[in-house]
Amino acid sequence: MRIQQVRWADPNAVTLRALQRAEIAARYGTPDSEPGLAPSQADIAAFFVAHADDGTPVGCGGLRHLGGGVGEVKRMYVVPARRGSGVAVAILDALEDWARGQGWTTLRLETGTAQPDAVRFYTRSGYQRIPNFGAYAGVATSLCFERVLEAQRSA
Repeated sequence: MRIQQVRWADPNAVTLRALQRAEIAARYGTPDSEPGLAPSQADIAAFFVAHADDGTPVGCGGLRHLGGGVGEVKRMYVVPARRGSGVAVAILDALEDWARGQGWTTLRLETGTAQPDAVRFYTRSGYQRIPNFGAYAGVATSLCFERVLEAQRSA
């Protein structure tokens, strides 16, 4: 597997984000379930796509800078056939490494009540539940998490 930083408009990134939004729409029963400002080329600091050994795009994730050394994980997605294979872990590792390289100290994220698989993944990855922040404050279907990044990844 190969993780590559790409432009927001990269065709594989666009396709994976569309698949992610379709899955979220199905889970929540609406195409507009995202509280707050949807991520865009203007506000995503970095975006990564994971490719299988044969070059097939299998997952993605991005980061939005919130200021003060804090970033937000956006549009994490792994195609269903590759879930449980380590793709999500590799993408999250790439996001965290990139954030550390920028001097960011903390990553936050929002997921939802209809995504227990995401909650389990982030909890296993060291993210802890926090009060809903920003546009997610007061949103009953939002669950927010945070992880303080170590200065250097341990081997």
